[in-house]
Amino acid sequence: MAEAIADTRRLFSKPQTLNDAYGPPSNFLEIDVNNPETVGVGRGRFTTYEIRLKTNLPIFKLKESRVRRRYSDFEWLRGELERESKVVVPPLPGKAFFRQLPFRGDDGIFDDSFIEERRQGLEQFLNKVAGHPLAQNERCLHMFLQDENVDRNYTPSKIRPA
Repeated sequence: MAEAIADTRRLFSKPQTLNDAYGPPSNFLEIDVNNPETVGVGRGRFTTYEIRLKTNLPIFKLKESRVRRRYSDFEWLRGELERESKVVVPPLPGKAFFRQLPFRGDDGIFDDSFIEERRQGLEQFLNKVAGHPLAQNERCLHMFLQDENVDRNYTPSKIRPA
């Protein structure tokens, strides 16, 4: 019986240059949610978060952008993606109903630790959603990440790469 001998020769590959090793990746998408700001007073008080996007993906019209969004904007985005796309949309961090009750002895939803926990959850949500190739084609995601104001009366559609 003839024995098979494994071929252990290496495949020829071109040597890596410094630019290959330390240059920008071929495709990248970085999204950070940071700089929470609480504005307003009383029942009109809310927290906004800065969303910073950096990418070289051709589907995005701007390669860098910064916008401010509040939690209700994230809820809107999630609802639009669930309704319009074929993507399984991850959950948002919770609404924290108990933190909104009066006489708690803390700042409730405006407590620094809660805001930081929510910020991290919102960042994870956005990175999961925006990293999905099908979600990247949705106009609502582009508007959310790159337009100064979210037009909730927009016409849902797909984005075509430039």
